[in-house]
Amino acid sequence: MCELLGMSANVPTDFCFSFKGLRERGGKTGPHKDGWGVAFYQGKGVTTFKDPNPSYQSEIARLLTDYPIKTTALVAHIRQANSGGIGLENTHPFTRTLWGRYWTYAHNGQLKDFASLPVGQHQVVGQTDSEHAFCYLLHRLEQQFSQAPEDNKAAFEFVASLCPELQALGVFNLLLSDGEYLLAYCSTKLHWVTRRAPFGVARLSDMDLDIDFAKETTAQDVVSVIATMPLTSNEQWQVMQSGQSQLFYLGEAV
Repeated sequence: MCELLGMSANVPTDFCFSFKGLRERGGKTGPHKDGWGVAFYQGKGVTTFKDPNPSYQSEIARLLTDYPIKTTALVAHIRQANSGGIGLENTHPFTRTLWGRYWTYAHNGQLKDFASLPVGQHQVVGQTDSEHAFCYLLHRLEQQFSQAPEDNKAAFEFVASLCPELQALGVFNLLLSDGEYLLAYCSTKLHWVTRRAPFGVARLSDMDLDIDFAKETTAQDVVSVIATMPLTSNEQWQVMQSGQSQLFYLGEAV
């Protein structure tokens, strides 16, 4: 299995703290040593870093944990390979364009009989069940909407309605974002926490590190973090149930 990390915020927010916790699980405190990736949005643009090596040993991952990059939406993934070999083409997250926006996707789990899912014009580059399912979802979106919805919330709600169908093929934990909305769908394990004023100290579970968010934020900031397993040991994370979806918009659960 793999692990997921997502972030949604109402103002550009530094993701170094959360990513440091995830990075440790990529081959050090966890078995997910078969690659990692992170995609973060700045405006309508998205930047992606991927590496087929364990994240805890990756110099690129070290750079991201030390450089204070700020974003309003992030999708990250550490991989334990099961479908498709170890390589960049099979490393999450995956990004495609639809309706003039970048859509970014990561999946945790295994799907059987996924090759029969139609993908339309969205060609699969690698060999994973995950990327194939992503292309299938985009294809279904194009079938459902003849043109871009005025608000992509409707598109994300439609994707959420398709997720049980994919869960029926196996384990399907999902993160999907267009830079404004971020959808989380739980098949087996997914947790989230929203941080807002009054901010306090958060302590990572996987390393001896804490941060006082009161010194790093303003009273108006709202940030939600989604992870396979809670990244901090002293915060109350919400436990998602199997078959539950949760949509986030600029930091808020909607």
